[in-house]
Amino acid sequence: MSGEVDAQVREILAKVKPLAAKYYRLTGKPLGVTGEVAEYVAAEILGLTLADARTPGYDATRQTPTGVQRIQIKGRAYGEDAKPGQKMSRIKVGSACDTVLLVLLDNRTLDAKEMWEAPISEVEKLLVLTDSKARARGALGVTEFKRVAQQIWSAKGAVA
Repeated sequence: MSGEVDAQVREILAKVKPLAAKYYRLTGKPLGVTGEVAEYVAAEILGLTLADARTPGYDATRQTPTGVQRIQIKGRAYGEDAKPGQKMSRIKVGSACDTVLLVLLDNRTLDAKEMWEAPISEVEKLLVLTDSKARARGALGVTEFKRVAQQIWSAKGAVA
């Protein structure tokens, strides 16, 4: 993104995040911007390059010593009172990606709290473990995902 576009996106998110958080507090339902917020903050914090809209299979890329890594980004607004069975949005199995990144956002502010990452191969193994209808649709619980993922960022600072 150019500097001008980036500044405009920051301005929009600064307005949308409090509105989305207030909407959630009032209705108990998400406003539907969590994914976009997660993609943007992940790119900003981790230095990822966002893919063009509707790129099949992945949302961002990063350069590694072995080449370009394609990343599916999943966002979830999550709070202290979160139910343990909260699900992530659908993971696109068999897509052209290398890793899945879960961005956990504070459901009061939509600020990033933690980021967890797992190779798509590990996520796909987890999705086929049972006859679960949710898993068949590509939906994993946040806790389930964390079992195969590594925390790569925390708003609190150092990550082990």
